[in-house]
Amino acid sequence: MHRTRIVIADRHPIVLQGIRSVLAAQRDFTIVASCSDGASCNEAIRVLVPDVALVDAALPDVSRQQILAPANASGPSPAVVFFGGVAADCELQRLALEGACIVLSKDSDAEMLVSTLRKAAQGQAAASPSAWLANDEARPDEKPLAQLTDRERQIMRLVSEGLSNKEIGRRLNLADGTIKVHLHHIFQKLDISNRTILAALAISRNELHAASRKMDPPDLLHQDPASVK
Repeated sequence: MHRTRIVIADRHPIVLQGIRSVLAAQRDFTIVASCSDGASCNEAIRVLVPDVALVDAALPDVSRQQILAPANASGPSPAVVFFGGVAADCELQRLALEGACIVLSKDSDAEMLVSTLRKAAQGQAAASPSAWLANDEARPDEKPLAQLTDRERQIMRLVSEGLSNKEIGRRLNLADGTIKVHLHHIFQKLDISNRTILAALAISRNELHAASRKMDPPDLLHQDPASVK
């Protein structure tokens, strides 16, 4: 069986330990380097040439462009997945929209982490909406966006404002579990893997403004399809 070779980098030892534990349970991954700073991460990417690099987006001693530089050099290059903590990170959104990287929110669960790394290893761009934005004439993004319900558009707007699941739940008077169900449905419909990319897509396609003009019917605050599942 082919194993995807991964370099991981994060400032926090407990995060590195958690990632190692998650990936150790998967037969198709092998961690070739575990780094706690940007310099060692860059060196590991350059020397080991992994399939995927999962990197803390807030490493203090290196810029994101410096992380991407060895990945963008000539020859075999890894897919870079930035592990971000803030949905409203404009630079991460821009890099993802340009197709330079994939962004995974630190709010993601283990299943989402594994799924995103597998997509990255397979060279899929599903985690980035850049392909949807490349051709305004064809506008292939309108079909998936049209599949969203009013409630899902509201949640998409609130995610783009950087709100957590708990904050969105309080705003809409819904349980955290219900928000998670809605986000799962949104990710499936839009074929994306995390809330950071959802926020980028909302902003780039003016979904933020379109959703803000739609007011909630009062009964939606009390009767939500996902909440009764």
